[in-house]
Amino acid sequence: MATQPDGVVAPAGGGQERRTLAAAATAHVLHDGYTDLLYVLLPVWQSEFALGYAAVGALRSSYTGSMAALQIPASLLAERCGLVLVLVAGTVLSGAAFALAGISQGLPSLLTALLLGGIGASVQHPVGASLVSGAFQGARSRTALGIYNFTGDLGKMAMPVLAALILMVLSWRAALWVLGGIGLLCAASVLALAPANAQARPPAAAAPGASPPGACPAPPRLLAIAMLDSAGRSGFLLFLPFLLQAKGASITGIGAALSLLFVGGATGKLVCGYLGARLGLLNTVLLTEGLTAAGILALLPLPLWAALLVMPILGVGLNGTSSVLYGTVPELVEPQRRTRAFGVFYTGAIAASAAVPPGLGLIGDRFGITIAIAGIAFAILATVPLSAWLAPMLPAPARA
Repeated sequence: MATQPDGVVAPAGGGQERRTLAAAATAHVLHDGYTDLLYVLLPVWQSEFALGYAAVGALRSSYTGSMAALQIPASLLAERCGLVLVLVAGTVLSGAAFALAGISQGLPSLLTALLLGGIGASVQHPVGASLVSGAFQGARSRTALGIYNFTGDLGKMAMPVLAALILMVLSWRAALWVLGGIGLLCAASVLALAPANAQARPPAAAAPGASPPGACPAPPRLLAIAMLDSAGRSGFLLFLPFLLQAKGASITGIGAALSLLFVGGATGKLVCGYLGARLGLLNTVLLTEGLTAAGILALLPLPLWAALLVMPILGVGLNGTSSVLYGTVPELVEPQRRTRAFGVFYTGAIAASAAVPPGLGLIGDRFGITIAIAGIAFAILATVPLSAWLAPMLPAPARA
């Protein structure tokens, strides 16, 4: 196994590349699935513990907040201890946290369990992306990262339905023990799949005093767009189960609706990444965010059956914007700084999604979820002028 001049272990070929991608993808399916199956459980916990929307938002934020706060520390820990070891340990912690949530007796213990689950989930994005990008060379790395990102949406599609089906035959506590056990099995699978050379450290960052070529203030502007987009998506998903419940949906129906939404989201990530390269950031954001806002507003008066038909279309816009934003990061940051740049980018986006639910919950408690959801739809459109502010600073190929 060769070593490159910067001390990074050179990627192996063929089979080991595929095993590395499979290991990272397995973790991505689980962790993204864990994150979004919470939306199925929120109505259950609201009823069980007699919670208001603000408390429901706090539950959501305890998970995503800890996940956001530790993205960068997790990447630094992985550089020191090994990528696979940290990824496996985080997956074990997330699975154990869901099992712990199953024995919670009140809001404080449930918040603690979700906080631990978010800590475990914090390793997945920075470490998984580093594993994949380190295993593949050149243009093949972009393709592999695309596959890796898509697998997260598979988890978002599958886990809410799986949780809803389990809840049909088991209590929510027993369901969480089953889901926690799945996490532990997943951790064992990651450890078995990952080849030895996947323990390599990520590429070294540029020297602290180095001035990156083509440096500009665009990355902070891009991050601002991503944070607003992520906050709007998180706020909408917080209220969606309760909106569907008010239309007569059961827990199983809510799980099916979320899966339809995430099927559209997976499609949106693939399609909008293609569109972003050809239409440019501004035109693509105008298209996706316009579709998102229109879809959210359309849901409010529709009956349940019609709302289910809208879900895949809404999902395209809801998740499509993020693929355009993530794909723009490499155009603004030179290779030596991209690992840390993605860490900062993920931190900001996830932190925004964690920060808004309690405040939106208060709005929902005070004015009702219809007003709160309509406000979210209009707030999402604020990404359009921000994109217009950023677009002139992008490299010419991104605007072609």
